[in-house]
Amino acid sequence: MTIDPDASEHPYVQLADQLRARIVSGEITSLLPSIMQLTEQTGLAVGTVRRAVKILVDEGLVHTVPGRGTFVTRGLAE
Repeated sequence: MTIDPDASEHPYVQLADQLRARIVSGEITSLLPSIMQLTEQTGLAVGTVRRAVKILVDEGLVHTVPGRGTFVTRGLAE
């Protein structure tokens, strides 16, 4: 995933858009990469990555299970 620092959209919005597209396309079907994996892949700060994931949680696309990870909401992956 590539984040464009010169884009008009905030980095967390860009990341949320890219994750959403991967979920909708079926590329991500169950478990999202961890916050640390996304941080390493994108070069973004942990708080920025968490903000992007929160957007997807608020949209109902994913849900977080403490200690286990963030999962695609049942029904979307089927």
